[in-house]
Amino acid sequence: MQINRIILAPMEGVLDYHVREILTEINKFDYCVTEFVRVTNHKLSNRTFFRLCPELHNDGKTISGTPVRIQLLGQSPEWIAENAVKAIELGSYGVDINFGCPAKTVVGNHGGAYLLQYPNQIYNIVNQVRTAIGSNPVLSVKIRLGWEDKSRCYEIAKAIENAGANEIVIHGRTKIDGYKADKIDWSTIGKIKQKLTIPVIANGEIFSIEDAYNCIKHSQTNDIMLGRGILNIPNLANKIRYKHSSLIWQEVIKILLSYAMTAIDDVKPLYHSARIKQWLAYLKQHYPEASVLLPEIRQLKSQIEICDFLKTKLNN
Repeated sequence: MQINRIILAPMEGVLDYHVREILTEINKFDYCVTEFVRVTNHKLSNRTFFRLCPELHNDGKTISGTPVRIQLLGQSPEWIAENAVKAIELGSYGVDINFGCPAKTVVGNHGGAYLLQYPNQIYNIVNQVRTAIGSNPVLSVKIRLGWEDKSRCYEIAKAIENAGANEIVIHGRTKIDGYKADKIDWSTIGKIKQKLTIPVIANGEIFSIEDAYNCIKHSQTNDIMLGRGILNIPNLANKIRYKHSSLIWQEVIKILLSYAMTAIDDVKPLYHSARIKQWLAYLKQHYPEASVLLPEIRQLKSQIEICDFLKTKLNN
């Protein structure tokens, strides 16, 4: 079964610049997407874009050369279009628009998955962005299958295509489904794909090679996007693409140490502690050693403590 493209998903509060750097160094991704840049009623500063996407300083690519696409989230066609232009001017590898985020704070502000209830507004946003950035830059859109049900999924997808998007990423659940494993529906992604002429990228519940093949089979697409699965198994993209074995635990420790040692400006004192614990919570789904390490890490507070602790684990 052929795999064409593998894309690293945007995961708000998880897949930041430093994690993108680490994961694109050990996997071959076709491109990756930033955490969303929230757009309200003004043109954002260059500093905002560079803070969420430092890769703009490197020709819009990670250090390993993977192109990075800025994702925008909001409900105003005019202001999303204005900021899309700026993203392209600053060097983003195209623009992605988020209509899929199910977080309460996002949908409570009428953004993300909230707009799945209003296909006409989705059309207006995508169309204005396409008009503003011109015909050359890649414009992608990320959606779910619907809000409460899937009754409007075809209407939504067709509106996105008609508005001028180049490709569409579909997470195979509705907003109400959240991330429930038993709600994943790759087959409906395949039915949507049959009605479109633009590429469709399937997303959701891909945690293994077997999951990837099942997703491709049912979604009838050769393009997939990896999110939580790549945090469970840090080299999952290369496992799928090249049949590599999972990284051994000592290699995972090296990754965690690399992340823990990262110098980050303007972050809260417990940033590194929280992020390492967060990653270990994902890793324990595949690595039993993470379940042992997590309670020990929870007792540590400072970046220095965490780095010193991980160094001892690396040397054992």
